[in-house]
Amino acid sequence: MTIEQKIKDLRTALNQHNYNYYVLDAATISDYEFDLMLKELEKLETENPQFFDPNSPTQRVGGEITKNFNTVAHKNRMFSLDNSYSKDDLVDWEKRIQKILGDENITYTCELKYDGASINLTYENGLLVSAVTRGDGFEGDDVTANIKTIRSIPLVLKDDFVPNFEIRGEIILPLDGFNKMNEERIEAGEDPYRNPRNTASGSLKLQDSTEVAKRPLDCLLYHIVANNNPLATHFETLENARNLGFKIPTAIELCRSIDEVFAFIEKWDIKRHELPYETDGIVVKVNSLQQQDELGYTAKSPRWAIAYKFKAEQESTVLNEITYQVGRTGAITPVANLEPVQLAGTIVKRASLHNADQIEKLDIRVGDTVFVEKGGEIIPKIVGVDLAKRPQNSVPTKYIEHCPDCNTPLVRNEGDAKHYCPNEYGCPTQITGRIQHFISRKAMNIDGLGAETIELLFKEGLIHNYADLYNLKEEQIIPLERMAEKSAQNIVAGIENSKNIAFEKVLFALGIRYVGETVAKKLAKHFKSIDNLMNASFEELITVDEIGDRIAESVIDFSSNLINIQLVDRLKNYGVQMEISAESQEGKTEILQGKIFVVSGVFTQFNRNDLKKSIEDNGGKVASSISSKTNFVIAGDNMGPSKLAKAESLGVPIISELDYIEMLK
Repeated sequence: MTIEQKIKDLRTALNQHNYNYYVLDAATISDYEFDLMLKELEKLETENPQFFDPNSPTQRVGGEITKNFNTVAHKNRMFSLDNSYSKDDLVDWEKRIQKILGDENITYTCELKYDGASINLTYENGLLVSAVTRGDGFEGDDVTANIKTIRSIPLVLKDDFVPNFEIRGEIILPLDGFNKMNEERIEAGEDPYRNPRNTASGSLKLQDSTEVAKRPLDCLLYHIVANNNPLATHFETLENARNLGFKIPTAIELCRSIDEVFAFIEKWDIKRHELPYETDGIVVKVNSLQQQDELGYTAKSPRWAIAYKFKAEQESTVLNEITYQVGRTGAITPVANLEPVQLAGTIVKRASLHNADQIEKLDIRVGDTVFVEKGGEIIPKIVGVDLAKRPQNSVPTKYIEHCPDCNTPLVRNEGDAKHYCPNEYGCPTQITGRIQHFISRKAMNIDGLGAETIELLFKEGLIHNYADLYNLKEEQIIPLERMAEKSAQNIVAGIENSKNIAFEKVLFALGIRYVGETVAKKLAKHFKSIDNLMNASFEELITVDEIGDRIAESVIDFSSNLINIQLVDRLKNYGVQMEISAESQEGKTEILQGKIFVVSGVFTQFNRNDLKKSIEDNGGKVASSISSKTNFVIAGDNMGPSKLAKAESLGVPIISELDYIEMLK
């Protein structure tokens, strides 16, 4: 046997033993025997470096140091899930999807919602090539070196599926492993970690992968994204993934009705407490992949899936003080400062009181014993008051009338739940808030700058608005507290690099009220430049898809303000991207401008995502359901019968993908 073959055989055997132990939980050899085989492989690889393989079992022990985690764009966006908190919410969701699918039979898969850090793994020709965190859904951090240390993640697949695909899941820290880590920390005189979820998430960003390898992380996988998936259903795809070597949890059921979904929820609401890891709900998915394609996505979430959250954990504690925060838009948020209490794995000291109406409705007062829960298991909120424990000298809460930062009288517009500070360009917190929004990751993503640094620069009089950032020089930054030459260089370089950020992100960064990421993209795509947008009339604005009166009025208010006009002019002069680049416009036309398409079925010339992108790149709009406004239905094989019937009843033209290609010509 050749050395090369010996190395290959050892790798194959070790991968199988690794799978048996970490995925099947059924060890076939002792730890000692495994370590002997691993050491033999390490020796052979060291002596024969020409046979190095980045996916060898020897690479799982770590050793790679990552100073900076590169941010990379997801090939396929990682959407978030809509949440539901009652069976009525699920019934409403089913009605919405039935409205789109018509009388088609719908089955569901039900899975547990794992409480960990989301990850996207990419495999090419059976090998793991990258692992990227969810990030903002559009791009995340490359943590491949750290992920390779997690032994339940296969580096080499046992069989072929398709040449290229992505598989998504959660990196978790099982409760036993978490408790053991904390025991070791306490013995060493260190503070224990607060909860498994945050500890798992933090582990992915450790710079030394050797340290990651020491942590008992696991990976539970639940979704595959693949063009030309030969399988018809989500359930079959997961079963196939299990056969490939992935750790697919067994708590998955195929449900043929919403009543069976309810039964699954009721069962796991009790059994979840027996699990070796944390879960905070159930995920319900339409099982048919074709139906998933038919249903598509909203701006934020897939229509074909929904999360059902278990009832939030609740605790009682004392409300010590109510303070008020000013947001970057001037919105005032009352905050409850609480006697610290442990809730859902974290220590809660503060909770949002939302607005004056909420305080009045619950009659919340300082000194009250209040009930606190985590809304959606994330944001603490006060849900009630224990009136039996109310102090004798209690007085009703009087909402503030002046801004806590600049003392300007607050205003409250008719129909608005919140109070606002109208001193938009003079209130310090609004000024720094807008700059902090401008530099944030989803906006200009300026390395080296954070909220504290912005406040320091503002306090020292070096910046008064986001345009001032582009005048900063190293020699101004170096003398500041906690700054050094390297920090100053990084800040100036980060600001310079931000001049390459795409126009749609710049538009979001400007902080126009009601213009979030999705709206910014639509406006950028339609108007192409900041000049076109700021000169647009109300009538022109509301013709843009999903732009209503409120957004149009906000854009006009922003565009007619002299301060904003001057800021935008300065940004243009500094070289910030204020129009869509020529490169991003390559291959795009307005041939389909004003036309609405519905895509249904399976295609041969395009995959569905590419077909939808082609429509949008040529000025058209893709809708999920057929209506009287639909101009064309592009029909592939196995087109949904309900869509076919509806198109025919409304007289909507049905064309093939070849007809569509001709249309583009």
